[in-house]
Amino acid sequence: QVQVVESGGGSVQAGGSLRLSCEASRYLYCSRYWYRQPPEKGREFVSGIDSDGSPSYADSVKGRFTISQDGAKNTLYLQMNNLKPEDTAMYFCNYCGYWGQGTQVTVSS
Repeated sequence: QVQVVESGGGSVQAGGSLRLSCEASRYLYCSRYWYRQPPEKGREFVSGIDSDGSPSYADSVKGRFTISQDGAKNTLYLQMNNLKPEDTAMYFCNYCGYWGQGTQVTVSS
């Protein structure tokens, strides 16, 4: 069992930045992902990083969001720049199939 905890969400104005963190209770060799769920919508893929460190992004966040991980590889980050109101959502980390509880991001215009 792995516990996953997200943090770093908050409320910002459009154009602002936030950095989300996802800490897992132990390291596993696998892919890790960020998803988000906007109000009254389904969960959608935001970004991922595979076990070899190769990143991927949804088209809607390319050029604005950057996924990374720490040297021990049990903490995942999502740097979000130039935030837009449509980025408002609950953001979830999926670490090797384990989900966290999410962290809320609210972007006002």
